[in-house]
Amino acid sequence: MIKRVGVLTSGGDAPGMNAAIRAIVRAGIANGLKMYAIFEGFKGLVEDDIIEVDRSFVSEILMRGGTILRSARLPEFKDSAVQDIAVANLKKHGIDALVVIGGDGTYRGAGALSRKGINTIALPGTIDNDIASSDYTIGFDTCLNTITECVDKLRDTTSSHQRCSIIEVMGNHCGDLAIYSGTACGADLILSPEYLPSEKEIISKLRHIHLTRSRHALIIVSEKLLPNLEDFAKHIFEATGFETRVEILGRIQRGGSPSASDRVLAARMGVYAINALMNQKTSRCVGIRGMQVVDYDIDEALKMTKSNSSELIDVISTLK
Repeated sequence: MIKRVGVLTSGGDAPGMNAAIRAIVRAGIANGLKMYAIFEGFKGLVEDDIIEVDRSFVSEILMRGGTILRSARLPEFKDSAVQDIAVANLKKHGIDALVVIGGDGTYRGAGALSRKGINTIALPGTIDNDIASSDYTIGFDTCLNTITECVDKLRDTTSSHQRCSIIEVMGNHCGDLAIYSGTACGADLILSPEYLPSEKEIISKLRHIHLTRSRHALIIVSEKLLPNLEDFAKHIFEATGFETRVEILGRIQRGGSPSASDRVLAARMGVYAINALMNQKTSRCVGIRGMQVVDYDIDEALKMTKSNSSELIDVISTLK
């Protein structure tokens, strides 16, 4: 029977993680559980940076970006001997179960601990929306709104000078941020792993825009897609005569107070995670399908592939 539960955040931080921590801690206490905070992800778990917490620990964090538990990456956690240290620390505190919030690397860590006898539940906390077992991840909506705001502001100067702007957004090999933000901002071109026009199409469209001198041009590009954006910008200028600038939004995309949507999603997933543990579930990850909160086996979830951007790709193709 579950009596003590630990919670940690791992990998890149995402707006809404604090809302999830709050929901997990308060739902656990409401179910009569003792709750423990683990700082700096799996690193803190290995280093025994663990404390018992109460409701007040998560007061006034709902609207805060980042994660009060802090985060860290620990590649060494793939080592079984390192995992054993983590298990020993959990047992030292009498912790029966663990709720983790993060991306696919966090899921793998949770799966490994589950195979060593720790009850684990994982929540998708990543701005990239690259967890295939969930339509949306905690932090994606906030990040999308941040990108949209930044692009809208860049549009002002791009339009004033009739330039072509290449705007790189995050995504970590998943194009959802590019596809969604490009659609929301009315970008002239969107380049992502799932939707990549040919070089001929790109140059043809930009040449037409430049020759008509009717307006500027916006290109949204998913990170890690093109080897050198400055070379790409130079090529566009040489092929079209369009003055082209590169804007990399960078880590500003991670920050900010979580949107209402992310706060609600985090609350729903956090409560669901505690209920799953109370129902003796383990090695499961929580996701959202349509409007329904669901859970999957972690190993099965890691084998899934993304599909929910296909409709938007059809929209983009129609509007281009």
